[in-house]
Amino acid sequence: MDPLDEQPTVHEIGSRTYLVANVEPLDLDGVRTVEIGTVLWLIAFLALLPFYGRLEESGRLWWLWACMAGFGLGLFGIEICRKRRARRG
Repeated sequence: MDPLDEQPTVHEIGSRTYLVANVEPLDLDGVRTVEIGTVLWLIAFLALLPFYGRLEESGRLWWLWACMAGFGLGLFGIEICRKRRARRG
């Protein structure tokens, strides 16, 4: 019998009843999540790039550099998550 076909576990805490289903986690190591976030930061940077002059005039040029920082930190995050995945086996 498949363990995912079992009935969910029931926990009663006070007057509330909680059901805990047997489901597999979607992303154990976080690599895909960090990769997607990193790509989104890069897209945001590229989308703001044509508005460099307007951002500078309005004092919001930091938006552009925040996107670049998010992309750069995401690259480090991807490497960290990949090393963690390799260590876990």
